[in-house]
Amino acid sequence: MKKFLQKKLKNEKGLTLVELLAVIVILGIIAAIAVPSIGNIIENSRFKAIKGDAQTILSAANMYYAESDTKTDVTLPMLKEKGFINDSGAFKIDDEKVIVTYKSGGNTFTGTGKSGSYSLTITGLTSKGITDMSKPAN
Repeated sequence: MKKFLQKKLKNEKGLTLVELLAVIVILGIIAAIAVPSIGNIIENSRFKAIKGDAQTILSAANMYYAESDTKTDVTLPMLKEKGFINDSGAFKIDDEKVIVTYKSGGNTFTGTGKSGSYSLTITGLTSKGITDMSKPAN
């Protein structure tokens, strides 16, 4: 009996073509499901990164307003020059169009940020507005 089993096991040297094709089909199905999901996850993380950078700039402007008597619009280059921000993330540090407007009910942020190939424009939103903002449809 032992010799019979050894002889049978010696002849088993690999996968059949059908087994190999089944594995390839299964891997193809998994890839077809996973790739779009990963792309969506990356885009969502870029959206959230831009929102976070806008919140950081808005916080820096709030510190500027707390230390300054001037209650006028402040741009990103002004915040950098005064030392309130060093890195603006998705927003270009020299962009004069990134503006925080002083308002007694809550300062508002306006600007366009870009992370990778994803771009987001925020217009006149307070900190809460940025937080509550949902991702625009493509």
